[in-house]
Amino acid sequence: MKRVRLTDAGIRQLKPGDREYTVRDARVPSLGVRVLPSGTRTFVCHYPNTKASLGPALLLTVEEARQDCLQRLSGGPDRQTRAPMFAAFATGPWRESRIPRCKPSTIRWRDWVLNAQLLPNFGTLRMDRITPAQIHSWFDAYSRTSPGGANIALNLLRQILNHAVKYGYIGVNPARSVAPNPRPKRTRFLGREEIVRLHAVLDRHAAGRRGQQADIIRLLLLTGCRKNEIVRLKRREVDGGRLRLEDSKTGPRTVFLNPSARAIIDRRLSKASGAFVFPSPRDPARPISDSLTLWTTVRREAEIEDVRLHDLRHTYASQAVMQGAPLPVVARLLGHRNVTMTLRYAHADDREIAAAAERVGTTISEWLGLVSVSKLDVDSPHGDGKTSGPC
Repeated sequence: MKRVRLTDAGIRQLKPGDREYTVRDARVPSLGVRVLPSGTRTFVCHYPNTKASLGPALLLTVEEARQDCLQRLSGGPDRQTRAPMFAAFATGPWRESRIPRCKPSTIRWRDWVLNAQLLPNFGTLRMDRITPAQIHSWFDAYSRTSPGGANIALNLLRQILNHAVKYGYIGVNPARSVAPNPRPKRTRFLGREEIVRLHAVLDRHAAGRRGQQADIIRLLLLTGCRKNEIVRLKRREVDGGRLRLEDSKTGPRTVFLNPSARAIIDRRLSKASGAFVFPSPRDPARPISDSLTLWTTVRREAEIEDVRLHDLRHTYASQAVMQGAPLPVVARLLGHRNVTMTLRYAHADDREIAAAAERVGTTISEWLGLVSVSKLDVDSPHGDGKTSGPC
Protein backbone atom coordinates (compact mmCIF):
# COMPACT_ATOMS: atom_id res chain seq x y z
CA MET A 1 0.00 0.00 0.00
CA LYS A 2 1.35 3.44 -0.95
CA ARG A 3 2.28 5.66 1.97
CA VAL A 4 2.50 9.45 1.96
CA ARG A 5 3.53 11.98 4.56
CA LEU A 6 0.13 13.06 5.84
CA THR A 7 -0.47 16.77 6.37
CA ASP A 8 -3.60 18.63 7.46
CA ALA A 9 -3.79 20.46 4.12
CA GLY A 10 -3.26 17.26 2.15
CA ILE A 11 -6.06 15.47 4.03
CA ARG A 12 -8.49 18.27 3.19
CA GLN A 13 -7.70 17.76 -0.50
CA LEU A 14 -8.44 14.03 -0.52
CA LYS A 15 -11.37 13.38 -2.86
CA PRO A 16 -14.11 10.84 -2.04
CA GLY A 17 -14.49 7.94 -4.44
CA ASP A 18 -17.19 5.43 -5.24
CA ARG A 19 -15.88 3.22 -2.46
CA GLU A 20 -14.13 3.74 0.86
CA TYR A 21 -10.34 3.93 0.73
CA THR A 22 -7.48 4.54 3.19
CA VAL A 23 -4.27 6.56 2.82
CA ARG A 24 -1.44 5.46 5.16
CA ASP A 25 1.08 7.79 6.79
CA ALA A 26 4.77 7.51 5.87
CA ARG A 27 5.98 8.70 9.30
CA VAL A 28 3.71 6.44 11.40
CA PRO A 29 2.82 3.51 9.10
CA SER A 30 0.07 2.29 11.43
CA LEU A 31 -1.78 5.59 11.02
CA GLY A 32 -4.16 6.07 8.13
CA VAL A 33 -6.95 8.33 6.93
CA ARG A 34 -10.13 6.56 5.89
CA VAL A 35 -12.12 8.47 3.25
CA LEU A 36 -15.79 7.53 2.82
CA PRO A 37 -17.89 8.11 -0.33
CA SER A 38 -19.79 10.72 1.69
CA GLY A 39 -16.58 12.76 2.01
CA THR A 40 -16.08 12.01 5.72
CA ARG A 41 -12.40 11.59 6.65
CA THR A 42 -11.47 9.65 9.79
CA PHE A 43 -8.10 8.83 11.35
CA VAL A 44 -7.57 5.10 11.84
CA CYS A 45 -4.90 3.25 13.85
CA HIS A 46 -3.98 -0.15 12.37
CA TYR A 47 -3.02 -3.06 14.60
CA PRO A 48 -1.70 -6.44 13.38
CA ASN A 49 -5.18 -7.99 13.21
CA THR A 50 -7.59 -5.09 13.56
CA LYS A 51 -7.95 -1.31 13.47
CA ALA A 52 -9.50 1.39 15.64
CA SER A 53 -11.04 4.76 14.79
CA LEU A 54 -9.28 7.75 16.34
CA GLY A 55 -11.86 10.34 15.35
CA PRO A 56 -12.75 12.65 12.47
CA ALA A 57 -9.96 14.51 10.70
CA LEU A 58 -11.97 17.73 11.11
CA LEU A 59 -11.42 17.63 14.88
CA LEU A 60 -7.89 16.21 15.09
CA THR A 61 -4.62 17.40 13.59
CA VAL A 62 -2.20 14.96 12.00
CA GLU A 63 0.22 15.36 14.89
CA GLU A 64 -2.49 14.64 17.44
CA ALA A 65 -3.52 11.53 15.51
CA ARG A 66 0.11 10.36 15.28
CA GLN A 67 0.60 10.74 19.03
CA ASP A 68 -2.66 8.97 19.79
CA CYS A 69 -1.82 6.10 17.45
CA LEU A 70 1.70 5.70 18.92
CA GLN A 71 0.32 5.75 22.47
CA ARG A 72 -2.19 3.05 21.62
CA LEU A 73 0.46 0.89 19.98
CA SER A 74 2.90 1.28 22.88
CA GLY A 75 0.21 0.46 25.40
CA GLY A 76 -0.41 -3.00 23.95
CA PRO A 77 -3.67 -4.62 22.76
CA ASP A 78 -5.73 -3.13 25.63
CA ARG A 79 -4.99 0.41 24.47
CA GLN A 80 -7.13 0.01 21.36
CA THR A 81 -10.28 0.12 23.48
CA ARG A 82 -9.42 3.43 25.15
CA ALA A 83 -12.49 5.61 25.07
CA PRO A 84 -12.32 8.57 22.67
CA MET A 85 -13.49 12.09 23.33
CA PHE A 86 -17.23 12.58 23.11
CA ALA A 87 -16.85 15.03 20.20
CA ALA A 88 -14.72 12.57 18.21
CA PHE A 89 -17.11 9.69 18.79
CA ALA A 90 -20.38 11.62 18.25
CA THR A 91 -19.25 13.29 15.01
CA GLY A 92 -17.32 10.25 13.82
CA PRO A 93 -18.39 6.61 14.38
CA TRP A 94 -21.86 7.40 15.72
CA ARG A 95 -22.79 9.96 13.05
CA GLU A 96 -21.36 7.83 10.23
CA SER A 97 -23.49 4.89 11.38
CA ARG A 98 -26.65 7.02 11.18
CA ILE A 99 -26.17 8.81 7.84
CA PRO A 100 -27.18 5.86 5.61
CA ARG A 101 -30.40 5.34 7.62
CA CYS A 102 -31.64 8.89 8.08
CA LYS A 103 -33.34 11.45 5.88
CA PRO A 104 -31.36 14.66 5.23
CA SER A 105 -33.80 16.68 7.35
CA THR A 106 -33.26 14.29 10.29
CA ILE A 107 -29.50 14.58 9.93
CA ARG A 108 -29.77 18.38 9.93
CA TRP A 109 -31.76 18.62 13.15
CA ARG A 110 -29.54 16.04 14.88
CA ASP A 111 -26.47 18.04 13.87
CA TRP A 112 -28.14 21.15 15.23
CA VAL A 113 -28.76 19.51 18.61
CA LEU A 114 -25.19 18.22 18.66
CA ASN A 115 -23.67 21.61 17.91
CA ALA A 116 -26.02 23.64 20.09
CA GLN A 117 -26.14 21.44 23.20
CA LEU A 118 -24.19 18.20 23.36
CA LEU A 119 -20.80 19.20 21.99
CA PRO A 120 -20.52 22.42 24.07
CA ASN A 121 -21.35 20.47 27.25
CA PHE A 122 -19.70 17.08 26.70
CA GLY A 123 -17.44 17.44 23.65
CA THR A 124 -14.12 17.69 25.54
CA LEU A 125 -14.89 14.78 27.90
CA ARG A 126 -13.77 11.22 27.29
CA MET A 127 -16.69 8.86 26.81
CA ASP A 128 -15.83 6.90 29.95
CA ARG A 129 -15.52 10.06 32.03
CA ILE A 130 -19.09 11.29 31.50
CA THR A 131 -21.02 10.80 34.75
CA PRO A 132 -24.74 10.67 35.58
CA ALA A 133 -24.27 13.74 37.80
CA GLN A 134 -22.92 15.78 34.88
CA ILE A 135 -25.83 14.75 32.68
CA HIS A 136 -28.37 15.54 35.42
CA SER A 137 -26.83 18.98 35.94
CA TRP A 138 -26.89 19.82 32.22
CA PHE A 139 -30.42 18.43 31.73
CA ASP A 140 -31.87 20.32 34.70
CA ALA A 141 -30.36 23.62 33.53
CA TYR A 142 -31.63 23.15 29.97
CA SER A 143 -35.07 22.07 31.20
CA ARG A 144 -35.59 25.37 33.00
CA THR A 145 -35.74 27.21 29.66
CA SER A 146 -36.87 24.50 27.23
CA PRO A 147 -38.38 21.30 28.70
CA GLY A 148 -39.27 19.89 25.29
CA GLY A 149 -35.90 20.74 23.79
CA ALA A 150 -34.16 19.16 26.76
CA ASN A 151 -36.09 15.93 26.20
CA ILE A 152 -35.05 15.84 22.55
CA ALA A 153 -31.40 16.47 23.38
CA LEU A 154 -31.47 13.86 26.16
CA ASN A 155 -32.87 11.27 23.77
CA LEU A 156 -30.07 11.99 21.29
CA LEU A 157 -27.44 11.79 24.04
CA ARG A 158 -28.80 8.40 25.08
CA GLN A 159 -28.52 7.12 21.51
CA ILE A 160 -24.88 8.21 21.30
CA LEU A 161 -24.00 6.67 24.67
CA ASN A 162 -25.79 3.42 23.79
CA HIS A 163 -23.64 3.28 20.67
CA ALA A 164 -20.55 3.73 22.85
CA VAL A 165 -21.67 0.76 24.96
CA LYS A 166 -21.78 -1.37 21.79
CA TYR A 167 -18.25 -0.25 20.94
CA GLY A 168 -17.08 -1.29 24.39
CA TYR A 169 -15.96 2.21 25.38
CA ILE A 170 -18.32 2.32 28.37
CA GLY A 171 -20.02 -0.42 30.31
CA VAL A 172 -23.29 1.31 31.22
CA ASN A 173 -25.11 4.27 29.70
CA PRO A 174 -24.77 7.07 32.30
CA ALA A 175 -27.89 8.80 30.94
CA ARG A 176 -30.21 5.90 31.69
CA SER A 177 -31.09 7.23 35.16
CA VAL A 178 -32.15 10.66 33.85
CA ALA A 179 -35.93 10.85 33.50
CA PRO A 180 -37.29 13.11 30.73
CA ASN A 181 -39.58 16.00 31.58
CA PRO A 182 -43.25 15.00 31.73
CA ARG A 183 -45.10 16.51 28.81
CA PRO A 184 -48.90 16.95 28.76
CA LYS A 185 -50.62 14.80 26.18
CA ARG A 186 -52.36 17.05 23.70
CA THR A 187 -55.62 15.74 22.25
CA ARG A 188 -56.87 19.08 20.95
CA PHE A 189 -58.90 19.10 17.78
CA LEU A 190 -61.37 21.52 16.29
CA GLY A 191 -65.12 21.25 16.64
CA ARG A 192 -67.61 22.27 13.98
CA GLU A 193 -68.12 25.85 15.19
CA GLU A 194 -64.36 26.38 15.49
CA ILE A 195 -63.83 25.13 11.94
CA VAL A 196 -66.48 27.56 10.69
CA ARG A 197 -64.77 30.47 12.49
CA LEU A 198 -61.38 29.41 11.13
CA HIS A 199 -62.76 29.22 7.61
CA ALA A 200 -64.21 32.74 7.89
CA VAL A 201 -60.92 34.20 9.14
CA LEU A 202 -58.95 32.50 6.38
CA ASP A 203 -61.36 33.97 3.85
CA ARG A 204 -60.53 37.45 5.11
CA HIS A 205 -56.82 36.87 4.58
CA ALA A 206 -57.05 34.91 1.32
CA ALA A 207 -56.73 37.96 -0.93
CA GLY A 208 -54.02 39.68 1.12
CA ARG A 209 -50.25 39.54 0.96
CA ARG A 210 -50.28 36.34 3.02
CA GLY A 211 -52.85 34.61 0.83
CA GLN A 212 -50.49 31.73 0.14
CA GLN A 213 -50.25 31.03 3.85
CA ALA A 214 -54.05 31.10 4.17
CA ASP A 215 -54.31 28.47 1.43
CA ILE A 216 -51.64 26.31 3.05
CA ILE A 217 -53.44 26.39 6.42
CA ARG A 218 -56.71 25.45 4.76
CA LEU A 219 -55.03 22.59 2.89
CA LEU A 220 -53.59 21.22 6.13
CA LEU A 221 -57.13 20.96 7.47
CA LEU A 222 -58.56 19.53 4.24
CA THR A 223 -55.86 16.90 3.64
CA GLY A 224 -54.38 16.05 7.05
CA CYS A 225 -50.92 16.51 5.53
CA ARG A 226 -47.84 17.45 7.53
CA LYS A 227 -46.83 21.09 7.23
CA ASN A 228 -43.72 20.54 5.11
CA GLU A 229 -45.60 18.22 2.75
CA ILE A 230 -47.67 21.21 1.66
CA VAL A 231 -45.15 24.02 2.12
CA ARG A 232 -42.59 22.22 -0.06
CA LEU A 233 -45.08 20.74 -2.51
CA LYS A 234 -43.68 20.62 -6.06
CA ARG A 235 -45.70 21.08 -9.24
CA ARG A 236 -44.56 17.70 -10.54
CA GLU A 237 -46.03 16.02 -7.44
CA VAL A 238 -49.55 17.14 -8.38
CA ASP A 239 -51.32 14.49 -10.43
CA GLY A 240 -54.92 15.53 -11.00
CA GLY A 241 -56.89 14.55 -7.93
CA ARG A 242 -53.82 13.21 -6.16
CA LEU A 243 -50.55 14.38 -4.69
CA ARG A 244 -47.76 11.91 -5.32
CA LEU A 245 -45.31 13.03 -2.65
CA GLU A 246 -41.79 11.97 -3.46
CA ASP A 247 -40.27 12.28 0.00
CA SER A 248 -42.62 12.56 2.98
CA LYS A 249 -41.60 11.76 6.56
CA THR A 250 -42.33 8.07 5.98
CA GLY A 251 -41.15 7.99 2.36
CA PRO A 252 -43.07 8.40 -0.91
CA ARG A 253 -46.85 8.41 -0.50
CA THR A 254 -50.06 9.35 -2.29
CA VAL A 255 -52.53 11.92 -0.93
CA PHE A 256 -56.05 11.86 -2.37
CA LEU A 257 -57.57 15.32 -2.76
CA ASN A 258 -61.20 16.17 -2.03
CA PRO A 259 -62.81 18.76 -4.34
CA SER A 260 -62.11 21.70 -2.02
CA ALA A 261 -58.44 20.82 -1.67
CA ARG A 262 -58.11 20.25 -5.41
CA ALA A 263 -59.64 23.67 -6.12
CA ILE A 264 -57.00 25.35 -3.95
CA ILE A 265 -54.18 23.43 -5.65
CA ASP A 266 -55.52 24.24 -9.13
CA ARG A 267 -55.78 27.92 -8.29
CA ARG A 268 -52.22 28.02 -7.01
CA LEU A 269 -50.90 26.13 -10.03
CA SER A 270 -52.41 28.77 -12.29
CA LYS A 271 -50.52 31.49 -10.40
CA ALA A 272 -47.17 29.76 -9.79
CA SER A 273 -44.71 29.22 -12.63
CA GLY A 274 -41.69 27.74 -10.85
CA ALA A 275 -41.01 24.31 -9.40
CA PHE A 276 -43.08 24.85 -6.24
CA VAL A 277 -46.82 25.22 -5.80
CA PHE A 278 -46.19 27.76 -3.03
CA PRO A 279 -43.02 29.65 -4.07
CA SER A 280 -41.20 32.18 -1.93
CA PRO A 281 -42.23 35.76 -2.75
CA ARG A 282 -38.55 36.76 -2.61
CA ASP A 283 -37.10 33.84 -4.58
CA PRO A 284 -39.57 31.89 -6.77
CA ALA A 285 -36.98 29.13 -7.18
CA ARG A 286 -37.43 28.25 -3.49
CA PRO A 287 -40.53 27.24 -1.49
CA ILE A 288 -42.27 29.67 0.83
CA SER A 289 -40.92 29.90 4.39
CA ASP A 290 -42.28 27.18 6.67
CA SER A 291 -42.70 29.61 9.58
CA LEU A 292 -46.30 30.43 8.50
CA THR A 293 -46.49 33.58 10.60
CA LEU A 294 -50.15 34.05 9.60
CA TRP A 295 -51.16 31.21 11.92
CA THR A 296 -50.59 33.32 15.04
CA THR A 297 -52.94 35.98 13.70
CA VAL A 298 -55.54 33.54 12.42
CA ARG A 299 -55.92 31.53 15.59
CA ARG A 300 -56.29 34.71 17.65
CA GLU A 301 -58.99 36.10 15.37
CA ALA A 302 -60.75 32.73 15.25
CA GLU A 303 -60.58 32.47 19.07
CA ILE A 304 -58.66 29.19 18.99
CA GLU A 305 -55.39 30.39 20.49
CA ASP A 306 -54.72 27.06 22.24
CA VAL A 307 -54.71 25.22 18.90
CA ARG A 308 -51.38 24.30 17.32
CA LEU A 309 -50.94 24.09 13.58
CA HIS A 310 -50.36 20.35 13.93
CA ASP A 311 -53.78 20.03 15.61
CA LEU A 312 -55.34 20.52 12.16
CA ARG A 313 -53.93 17.09 11.34
CA HIS A 314 -55.52 15.74 14.54
CA THR A 315 -58.81 17.28 13.43
CA TYR A 316 -58.65 15.61 10.01
CA ALA A 317 -57.93 12.22 11.59
CA SER A 318 -60.69 12.61 14.16
CA GLN A 319 -63.24 13.51 11.51
CA ALA A 320 -62.22 10.45 9.50
CA VAL A 321 -62.82 8.23 12.53
CA MET A 322 -66.16 9.88 13.33
CA GLN A 323 -67.24 9.37 9.71
CA GLY A 324 -66.69 5.64 10.19
CA ALA A 325 -63.36 5.18 8.41
CA PRO A 326 -61.52 2.09 9.74
CA LEU A 327 -58.21 2.80 11.45
CA PRO A 328 -56.13 1.14 8.67
CA VAL A 329 -57.76 3.53 6.21
CA VAL A 330 -57.08 6.52 8.48
CA ALA A 331 -53.46 5.37 8.74
CA ARG A 332 -53.21 5.45 4.93
CA LEU A 333 -54.80 8.90 4.84
CA LEU A 334 -52.21 10.23 7.27
CA GLY A 335 -49.25 8.42 5.75
CA HIS A 336 -48.52 6.30 8.83
CA ARG A 337 -46.63 3.03 8.59
CA ASN A 338 -48.85 1.37 11.21
CA VAL A 339 -52.10 1.87 13.08
CA THR A 340 -50.36 2.36 16.44
CA MET A 341 -49.18 5.81 15.38
CA THR A 342 -52.66 6.63 14.05
CA LEU A 343 -54.18 6.05 17.49
CA ARG A 344 -52.26 9.12 18.75
CA TYR A 345 -54.02 11.33 16.23
CA ALA A 346 -57.52 9.94 15.93
CA HIS A 347 -59.92 11.17 18.61
CA ALA A 348 -63.67 11.27 18.91
CA ASP A 349 -65.43 14.17 20.57
CA ASP A 350 -67.54 13.82 23.72
CA ARG A 351 -70.84 13.70 21.84
CA GLU A 352 -69.61 10.81 19.69
CA ILE A 353 -68.32 8.96 22.76
CA ALA A 354 -71.60 9.53 24.64
CA ALA A 355 -73.61 8.28 21.67
CA ALA A 356 -71.39 5.19 21.37
CA ALA A 357 -71.74 4.50 25.11
CA GLU A 358 -75.52 4.80 24.73
CA ARG A 359 -75.61 2.34 21.83
CA VAL A 360 -73.33 -0.20 23.51
CA GLY A 361 -75.13 0.02 26.86
CA THR A 362 -78.54 -0.38 25.23
CA THR A 363 -77.46 -3.45 23.30
CA ILE A 364 -75.91 -5.17 26.31
CA SER A 365 -78.89 -4.26 28.51
CA GLU A 366 -81.22 -5.79 25.95
CA TRP A 367 -79.20 -9.00 25.94
CA LEU A 368 -79.38 -9.11 29.73
CA GLY A 369 -83.14 -8.59 29.64
CA LEU A 370 -82.87 -5.29 31.53
CA VAL A 371 -84.45 -3.10 28.87
CA SER A 372 -86.81 -3.50 25.96
CA VAL A 373 -85.82 -1.77 22.73
CA SER A 374 -89.50 -1.17 21.92
CA LYS A 375 -89.86 0.95 25.07
CA LEU A 376 -86.88 3.22 24.32
CA ASP A 377 -87.55 6.76 23.17
CA VAL A 378 -85.43 6.65 20.00
CA ASP A 379 -85.81 10.42 19.54
CA SER A 380 -83.98 11.12 22.80
CA PRO A 381 -80.27 10.38 23.19
CA HIS A 382 -80.95 9.24 26.74
CA GLY A 383 -84.21 7.29 26.30
CA ASP A 384 -87.17 7.78 28.66
CA GLY A 385 -85.51 6.25 31.66
CA LYS A 386 -88.02 3.34 31.86
CA THR A 387 -86.90 -0.25 32.13
CA SER A 388 -88.75 -3.48 31.60
CA GLY A 389 -87.07 -5.32 34.41
CA PRO A 390 -85.67 -4.84 37.88
CA CYS A 391 -83.08 -2.10 38.45
